[in-house]
Amino acid sequence: MAEVALERVAKRFGDVQAVAELSLTVGAGELLVLLGASGAGKTTTLRLVAGLERLDAGTVRIAGRDVSRAAPAERDVAFVFQQYSLYPHYSVYDNLAFPLRSPLRRMAEDAIRRRVGEIAETLRIAHKLDSRATQLSGGEMQRVAIGRALVREPACFLMDEPLSSLDAKLREDLRIELKRIQRELGATILYVTHDQIEAMTLGDRIGVLEAGRLIQVGTPRELYERPASVVVARRLGSPPINLLPAALVGQIVPAAATLGVRPEDIRIGTVGLPARVAAVEALGAETVVALDIAGTLLHALISGEADLVPGAGVHLELPRERLIAFDGAGRRVVGAESLPA
Repeated sequence: MAEVALERVAKRFGDVQAVAELSLTVGAGELLVLLGASGAGKTTTLRLVAGLERLDAGTVRIAGRDVSRAAPAERDVAFVFQQYSLYPHYSVYDNLAFPLRSPLRRMAEDAIRRRVGEIAETLRIAHKLDSRATQLSGGEMQRVAIGRALVREPACFLMDEPLSSLDAKLREDLRIELKRIQRELGATILYVTHDQIEAMTLGDRIGVLEAGRLIQVGTPRELYERPASVVVARRLGSPPINLLPAALVGQIVPAAATLGVRPEDIRIGTVGLPARVAAVEALGAETVVALDIAGTLLHALISGEADLVPGAGVHLELPRERLIAFDGAGRRVVGAESLPA
């Protein structure tokens, strides 16, 4: 597997700057997730790497080779799309074998049979090789689509929200499978999603995109605990991070306009900031409590059941070491993440 490097990449569609000055390196054998809302530039970035869109500026390198002007077939990448894009009249075997029968990569049928068999076993669909694509479930079709990319052993894989059309249980199962396969193969994967759970569970690192710009890159834990901005802080976490005016707390961190606190870090007790319970949502092992503090709504996540009812008065403790301070422009205040003792 190969390293993929983007250097000051840019792409515009008319008046829309889809990707702006984007520089990013995906290490060999790394699974890097691009996370962002619709229109953030995620898919356009993948298409620029694949050669399906032409760069306006910048450079794309794969395995150290400048492929910025190379045709898609010359880049040695495999693209897994959001839709399955299988040949419905072909069997699973023939769908998997199709890339290996291409004039550019034609292999002997014995070699194809061995490779298809290996990938089918890895994806746990060997028992479906004789089935037509139209006879498969959604999860099986997506496994075949992923397998069709894997058989080629390309320099890197580009995956555009490949699990988004599946139901929640299948997405969870395939996330686990995909991570297992990536580790076993040591594959280089640039993966696009708007789903923060996919990003957190799959990514060795996450790059957060906003309006075509790369806002921050880091491990899931780094981005969750030390977001560079309010945009990044809001993108990760469920329930999302609580943001409240710094003045509400009473002791303002220098340069801080807003304080962020994760729901699991709020402690409900008899001392601290006065608040009122707005709603209680039991989720089984956890409970989400909506709290009104001077007109600002916060969410606390606590273990087990909560002996609280809407309208009850409570007090909130916001642990000093867990508060994140942001300035008026929404940037994290480095070195002043929490309130003074």
